[in-house]
Amino acid sequence: MAKGYWMVGLKINKPEQYAAYRAANGDAFRKYGAKFLARGGAFENPFGESWPVNTIIEFSTYEAAKACFHSPEYRKALDVRGDAIEIDLIIVEGYDGPQP
Repeated sequence: MAKGYWMVGLKINKPEQYAAYRAANGDAFRKYGAKFLARGGAFENPFGESWPVNTIIEFSTYEAAKACFHSPEYRKALDVRGDAIEIDLIIVEGYDGPQP
């Protein structure tokens, strides 16, 4: 079964409120087994537009990735986050097929 991922690009407008959101989202991420693969580190943007902060979060399945987003625990974190950030978030199914 393929893993699931959150691919996130964001801009932080209210750092203190964003810090509170990061503390609050831990309940949902622990419950659904989230693992951060990239979390705001250095990046290169050879094509297209980019966000100042980029994050990739891995889940054991695509279904777990979706369930985490729709969970009551994550909804509480979203209430804390409010308008602290501008964000694009994509939930995507991983690929388990043949590789080149």
